Amino acid sequence: MSNPNLQVEVTLQDHYTSQPGHQLLARDADLLMVEIWQTWFQTWLETLQPTLSPCQHYELSLRLADNAEIRRLNHHYRQADQPTDVLAFASLEIDAPQSEVWLDLPLYLGDIVISVETASGQAAQHGHDLRTELAWLAAHGFLHLLGWDHPDSERLQQMLDQQMLLLGRIGLISPASLDLINSLT
Repeated sequence: MSNPNLQVEVTLQDHYTSQPGHQLLARDADLLMVEIWQTWFQTWLETLQPTLSPCQHYELSLRLADNAEIRRLNHHYRQADQPTDVLAFASLEIDAPQSEVWLDLPLYLGDIVISVETASGQAAQHGHDLRTELAWLAAHGFLHLLGWDHPDSERLQQMLDQQMLLLGRIGLISPASLDLINSLT
């Protein structure tokens, strides 16, 4: 099922730890390494098997932010003057014609911005670690970049199920946990 031709390149921007007083615990320091995110997004891409790019090569950026930055973005782009956990800015227009000039170049999917502060609070609230929460939010943003949306409860549940599958694929949710969650839904 794996497609060795599928590729994703990730640009990681760390705004969070560049701010005074913001740092990650030592156990989470590898989350500032692009290789972790590259592996996760590559695994998710192979799982989802999108066919949006003729050359099957994609790019995206991931920005780790603090609440102040994501609040500004949320206010500017969504007119909501409050922090949020994740924002996704898809650059892809599904119905846009593609020029043959661009067919061999990576397709830029867009940007994902995650508030590490909000993610940390949500992780504590849900009883799991920051790594799992950040992956959960990144998977949610990634699905949005690929065209997924949740305008109603049915589509939201489909998206949440897909996020669970993606976290399972990178080993952050055990198969037993996935089975338990699936039995409850």
